Amino acid sequence: MSAPDTSATAGGPAAAAVTATLTCPLRGSDMVETFTVIRGELGAPHLSVLPVLGERGPHAEPLARTAAMLDSLYADRQPHGWRITSVPGKDSRAAHHVLHSDLNIMADVIGHESDSDHGPVLISIVGPVSLAAGVHVHNGEKLQSDHGARRELLQSWCAGVAAFIGDMARNTEGRGVVVHVDESELQRVLEGTIPTASGYRTLRAIGSHEVRHALTDAVAACRGAGAVEVAISPGRAEARWARDIGADAAVAVPPSSSVHAWEPLAALVETGLKLWFPVVPVTGRATIGEIANVVTRPWRELGMAPEALLGSRVLPVAELEGLTPPHLPGALRRCTDVAGALTEAGNDG
Repeated sequence: MSAPDTSATAGGPAAAAVTATLTCPLRGSDMVETFTVIRGELGAPHLSVLPVLGERGPHAEPLARTAAMLDSLYADRQPHGWRITSVPGKDSRAAHHVLHSDLNIMADVIGHESDSDHGPVLISIVGPVSLAAGVHVHNGEKLQSDHGARRELLQSWCAGVAAFIGDMARNTEGRGVVVHVDESELQRVLEGTIPTASGYRTLRAIGSHEVRHALTDAVAACRGAGAVEVAISPGRAEARWARDIGADAAVAVPPSSSVHAWEPLAALVETGLKLWFPVVPVTGRATIGEIANVVTRPWRELGMAPEALLGSRVLPVAELEGLTPPHLPGALRRCTDVAGALTEAGNDG
């Protein structure tokens, strides 16, 4: 395979490096401390993130945080989970308060920095397909079960997320916003294996045409609101979904079988899609070179040009969720070291 044309990307000129970021929730409850550490370790050219700190309570969890962005729809807590309503209540107000408190903290931390780091900030948002699979309607069933409710949720998501991106851009003093759309339930929605509220059966699968339309609208809403890059995490679904819906990047777990399993990923890179690789273990004894080799070895064996990796990102694997805040700087430094090794490999090619 030949290397893709890297003269330009959706967000601007070709990236000259592999960079590091993170998308998983973190431990702890102090947003000021955590975001300050992240900005210190993942400053430009890497991608810092406004993290999810779920230990602050249910109103700070990913579903609640995303529901707090919705336009004219709200979420309240029920024994069976979060329920979408048309009337705000104490739970929706609490989630909204947490979300906008985080924006204010982000603005304060960035405002006290030097002017040297003008890199964008990442926000992870549960996508409309996975959100519909995780929240409920008034009768207690999953929202996914109701076609009209799915359509209304999508419209609310697109309008609300667009407004939030605008708010976030203003709070970053023009540094820009990168959006990570978490669609970890995508494959189960397509397969029809999302359990009903009772758990005794599963919901009917949603057709790929409707799902593609929803995600295309979601990406367009983010980009229309000014997001400089939109990445999707398709979970167990194929990374090609990112290309099909117009995203700039896909979170792609490297195949662990044969080098031929990498061919679809290489083909996507040739179309201009960027890949985010969650490959960095933050515990254990693997060296930086060994971790980087997880990506570079199959890349070389496929005959791909090493410089085709430039512009991709590396992420920590899920163990990061178990680390206490004092161990976070070292874990993030490990990610940037791997990114540096991959950048060197790409430039040496």
